[in-house]
Amino acid sequence: MTHLTTHVLDSVCGEPAAGIAVTLAAAATPLAHGATDSDGRLALGPDRLEPGEYSLTFRTGDYFAARGTASFHPSVTVTFTVDDSGRHLHVPLLLSPFAYSTYRGS
Repeated sequence: MTHLTTHVLDSVCGEPAAGIAVTLAAAATPLAHGATDSDGRLALGPDRLEPGEYSLTFRTGDYFAARGTASFHPSVTVTFTVDDSGRHLHVPLLLSPFAYSTYRGS
């Protein structure tokens, strides 16, 4: 199982946000990148992340621009800490043109 997954939901239309470019980085060094699938999901990175601080950057402005929707955030960066438990990490992003929220998923 991939150690890190994400799921992006467009809370305005109530649907998965497909095609959002996402980059995983550690200490500002990119480690992996991809785009959300038709269900707004993406598995990213190596099978195991070493303990430390990481970030996921979502290119949200590109997503909304492709839909002809004005938005406030050109990108959203979620920074999080990986511990040594080896647990799977899931980082959901709830998105609208002018706001977002995230949490540690399961």
